Amino acid sequence: MTLDIREQTRAVIENIREILKSVQCELKDLVNVNTYLVSMSDFAAYNEVYGEYFSYEGPTRTTVAVRELPHPHLLIEMQVTAHKHRHGGDRGSEAAR
Repeated sequence: MTLDIREQTRAVIENIREILKSVQCELKDLVNVNTYLVSMSDFAAYNEVYGEYFSYEGPTRTTVAVRELPHPHLLIEMQVTAHKHRHGGDRGSEAAR
């Protein structure tokens, strides 16, 4: 099995997109992204894919290296926070992981 950070990054972001969709949000509603990488040597490839989805005006982002993730085939985990505007000017928050 080949572990590919680009493939895993796309899969995670697409999963987040689907979770957001289930609460009537989109990737543009993200306000914060925390990314955990098993190896910082994967940062450039991860960042390349991240840039396909988000611009410099995108959500705030923190990326850190961790010793390991819950499954040995995982290279990346992302935690996000989205802000959903409600009708009538009320504002609420929705989070997805």
